[in-house]
Amino acid sequence: MSQRKRSRGSGFSQGDDGDEDFNLSQMPTHSQVQRNLERRSQDQVNQKVSELVQFLLVKDQKKIPIKRADILKKVIREYKDVYSEIINRAGRILQQVFGLQLVEIDTKHHIYILTSDLPRAEGENLHQDNQTAKLGLLIVILSFIFMKGNSAKDSAVWEFLRRLRVQPGERHEVFGDVKKLVTEEFVRQKYLEITPIPLTDPPEFNYQWGPRAAKETSKRDVLRFVAKVQGKDPTFWMSQYTEAEA
Repeated sequence: MSQRKRSRGSGFSQGDDGDEDFNLSQMPTHSQVQRNLERRSQDQVNQKVSELVQFLLVKDQKKIPIKRADILKKVIREYKDVYSEIINRAGRILQQVFGLQLVEIDTKHHIYILTSDLPRAEGENLHQDNQTAKLGLLIVILSFIFMKGNSAKDSAVWEFLRRLRVQPGERHEVFGDVKKLVTEEFVRQKYLEITPIPLTDPPEFNYQWGPRAAKETSKRDVLRFVAKVQGKDPTFWMSQYTEAEA
């Protein structure tokens, strides 16, 4: 116990691999992780899963091996006592939604890469290519719009993306000009439709699915994605579930 407290107080190791205070002998058992999960905010755990998926997609864009130490420092942080649950959920989402497999290529230093997995199931046609990260951002936006009742105000969309550390006013290392990507490129590609809300000052806009989004994915697929991220059954959202199955 004293060792754990000392580790928490001193922060992460500054050594080459930065992973010394989280070696295998200190990792909680499955039962300990389950008890830890019960004490944690499930919304925050789900948020960490979302952040980790985004983090891994961004890293994969540059084809850089991903250190567990970086995952812990930059995403997991104080939630490392449920690290195994978070990375397992993120791995399932990457595999089932994006067709990517999270593989540990160095078990001593805990280094991961993402590799192409089997082709996606029929009906899930947002294929994995060099636009993986952008499509990852797009599916997150489409999911948010659907869960909001098929329409979302621009302010709500941007606040949601800020929680994923995607800032509209800052240049992103992968997405570039995020606002231009969302409001121009995704609109030009017919993934999104953005329409002004009448009589609003300053002007406000509604975001909805574009015709290409409806062709390349489905509400059922999107609801499954949300359910995996949230760790719930799709029927938890009965209104959306009924619409998706219609």
